[in-house]
Amino acid sequence: MTKLSYINGLPLVLLLSGMSSPAFAGSEDVVVENAWSRASIGVNRPGAVYMTVRNTGEYAVTLTGLATPLAMMPEIHESKTNSNGVSSMAPAGEITIEPGQSVALEPGGLHAMLMMLQNLMIEGETFPLTLTFSDGGEVAVEVPILGIAARGPES
Repeated sequence: MTKLSYINGLPLVLLLSGMSSPAFAGSEDVVVENAWSRASIGVNRPGAVYMTVRNTGEYAVTLTGLATPLAMMPEIHESKTNSNGVSSMAPAGEITIEPGQSVALEPGGLHAMLMMLQNLMIEGETFPLTLTFSDGGEVAVEVPILGIAARGPES
C-alpha cells in the first residue's frame, strides 16, 4: 500500500472502527488567488508563475509540489538578495501555510519556476497548474499568460 492510498483511506478506516478522524491539514481549505505568468522568450529559458495561496482552514497545510503539462520540472523557488546586493535563487522545498494565513508567490521572492518548458508561453493563453499538498490533496488552477513585461495580475 502506498503512503498516498494509506492517507486517503485512513479516515474511512477510522470511521468504520468507531474512532474519530485525525486532524489532517486539508487541501480543501486552500484558495489560490491572482495566479499569473509572463510570456516566454522561448522554451530554452524557464517560465515563472506568481499567485497567492491562502489557507482558510483550522490547520496548517503544506505545499509539497507542483505539476503542469507545460514544464517537465515545475518547482517552488525563492530569490534572495544578501547584504552585499548579490541575488541568488534556489529551490524552496515544502512550504507550510498556517491557518488563516497566506503565502505570496511573487517576483523577487517565492515563485513557481517552470523549468524545461514543453511549449512557448504565449500571451493571451492559459495553462493548468496543480498544487499538491501533504494530505495527498490537489488544487488545480488555470494560469493566464500575460505580456512579457507584466508586473502583476492586473497588467
